[in-house]
Amino acid sequence: MTPLDEVRALVLSHCIRGPVVSLPLMDARGLVLAEPVVSAENVPPFANTAVDGYAVRASDVAHVPVELRVIDEVAAGAVAQLPVSEGTAIRIMTGAPIPDGCDAIVMVEDTERVGDDGVRILKSVPVTSGIRDAGSDVEAGAVVFEPGVIVTPMVEGVLSSINARTVPVVWRPRVGVISTGDELVDDGSPLQKGQIRESNRKMLLRLVDESGAEAIDLGIIRDNEEDLEDTLRKATSRGMVDALITSGGVSMGDYDVVKAVLGRIAEMHWFQIAMKPAKPFAFGTMPGVGETMVPIFGLPGNPVSSLMSFELIARPAIRTMMGMPHAFRPRVTAIVDEDVNRGVDGKTHFDRVHASWRSDGRVHVRRTGPQGSHQLASTAVANAIMAVPDGTGVKAGDEVTVTFLGPDAGPVAG
Repeated sequence: MTPLDEVRALVLSHCIRGPVVSLPLMDARGLVLAEPVVSAENVPPFANTAVDGYAVRASDVAHVPVELRVIDEVAAGAVAQLPVSEGTAIRIMTGAPIPDGCDAIVMVEDTERVGDDGVRILKSVPVTSGIRDAGSDVEAGAVVFEPGVIVTPMVEGVLSSINARTVPVVWRPRVGVISTGDELVDDGSPLQKGQIRESNRKMLLRLVDESGAEAIDLGIIRDNEEDLEDTLRKATSRGMVDALITSGGVSMGDYDVVKAVLGRIAEMHWFQIAMKPAKPFAFGTMPGVGETMVPIFGLPGNPVSSLMSFELIARPAIRTMMGMPHAFRPRVTAIVDEDVNRGVDGKTHFDRVHASWRSDGRVHVRRTGPQGSHQLASTAVANAIMAVPDGTGVKAGDEVTVTFLGPDAGPVAG
């Protein structure tokens, strides 16, 4: 058997960062900036008020209470028609430009309206109070983001504020997902003897999307070598996909159309990995457009094995192709709250667990249910994977390494 780290090293060596592309900002969400982003504008573009209140001269409100004459009112998007002068104030709303002559803003909570055109100021304010200077968030000419930053919604907001209409990012690879087998049913019809519902493809398509790549559904191919080869060759040679994922047919004893076809048209490596579940795994490459080589991930067919292979090998490889600064899921040391018994078999066992914060300030884990490689139902409610080293198991209270799962990866409270 081959150690997991050795398999991952080989896979990652073939899955290098993809090209840099310039995309409209709305299409760049979740991708990695490939070049520094320099702002061409100040943010905010003009001095404006941080609060609703009254634009005043600080010297006029040095001794309170004091009454001032209100000479104008300015909403966000409008401009004052008059300057603030001695003994006057302008009613102003958050975000509105600072009127000429004003050097401070008094919050509306610290005032009382007097008649139709007067205001009583109840609190003194220093010069610049309540004023946001032009460029106080971002200055024109400043480097806003360095390469390697992921375009999150918050980053997108900043880029929008500096009018970055397009941004240079590492590509979003298209990952084709395919299922094979005469036994697979996907049309909702009643199952006949020997048939099963297709589920791996649907799961893997969503996992690819969640990884940040673009999932391409290549459908179900029946047990026909010619059809499978034709599908794979068209997908790669016509530039439909930048990577391929299959599930099933990679075990040592299998004679499956997947193994037969990939062994003929691609440069493949067949592994028995020292892990459970997901011991069988295949990886290779086949020619794409021009001189490109398309990575192929051959995952085992059992649903949990397919999930584990994707999470621990394929997903980091895909994210490496995307230039992600952190290709792997977050990992922490946690406390296991139950005895976990196992036998010596030369493998690391990856048990599916629920992780949560406890009152001791540590992450604690407990298995979610049956751990069979076909038992996806109990795995579906897990939020982490616990590594149990080769041996006789771990005892309640022992420390274990945990890898978080899902887009909201991390332990829950309680």
